[in-house]
Amino acid sequence: MHRSLLALVLALVMLPPAARADVAVQAYPLPPGGGYPHDVAVGGDGTVWYTAQRSGQLGRLDPATGKVELIPLGAGAAPHGVLIGPDGAPWITEGGTNAIVRVDPRTRVVTRWPLPDGHGWANLNTLTFDKRGRVWFTGQNGIYGRLEPKTGAMEIWEAPRGRGPYGITTTPEGDVYYASLAGNYIARLDLDTGAATVIEPPTRDQGARRVWADSKGRIWVSEWNAGHVSRYDPRRGAWTTWKLPGARARAYAIYVDDADVVWLSDWTANAVVRFDPEREKFEVFPSDRPAANVRQLHGRRGEVWAPESGADRLVVYRTR
Repeated sequence: MHRSLLALVLALVMLPPAARADVAVQAYPLPPGGGYPHDVAVGGDGTVWYTAQRSGQLGRLDPATGKVELIPLGAGAAPHGVLIGPDGAPWITEGGTNAIVRVDPRTRVVTRWPLPDGHGWANLNTLTFDKRGRVWFTGQNGIYGRLEPKTGAMEIWEAPRGRGPYGITTTPEGDVYYASLAGNYIARLDLDTGAATVIEPPTRDQGARRVWADSKGRIWVSEWNAGHVSRYDPRRGAWTTWKLPGARARAYAIYVDDADVVWLSDWTANAVVRFDPEREKFEVFPSDRPAANVRQLHGRRGEVWAPESGADRLVVYRTR
């Protein structure tokens, strides 16, 4: 049996019976030397890009054929986050060389914007675009920054409470928020001055790791230490929190799909978790591989993609 077909069969077997009717799962194994996928981004045409962190490459998967192309990002590269920009190109937080990187989707030309001198190694994490086409990014060593791609101008700010800036997101209205894992907060950024306003989640030392905005501009947070998923409503200044099912949950990745359904990864359960906020219902989709370690989620209409860094494959959850 073909490897990808076998993976699909195994994944379907692992699904809870109630979930099989509306979710199909398919796994795409990655080639030797191009595995350890950290983050993933899905283009409007269905092309999937992922960061092969350990080999310093950007991967390109064609889901129709399963073919993977690997694009080297240069000596010392260790890419972390990837996102499709307004220009249709993959943009990367390249932690190995302390730079923001763009890969041309047609020519594969790699363009980089290094962080200014004097800021040290930032441990770059994740990026997002604002409505003006500027790149905002986080660095776990205690910074966040902004790049103007048209001019190459870059500004860096020290984060409140130092170390920790991790996930970052832009709301439909254009506001930018980031989460601080070590700082245990989320922050709203002033897009003109760059100032960060700290917003405290209700659970102390929760470990806010990644964030995603829904269609109403509410901010969803995966809380690593607490094993919670929380929602912050900026209009009301109000929080709502739910505990993931199971004991000692570890909520890592978070993604809100086109129907405002929330998807997370739980490292303790070795599973992707779907949460319906309207019904306040969780569904758990265990991986068929041990220690799959899904660090990030992304998708498009009808698809949620999970890079399994521990299993060297990409898995897609297709909803019907």
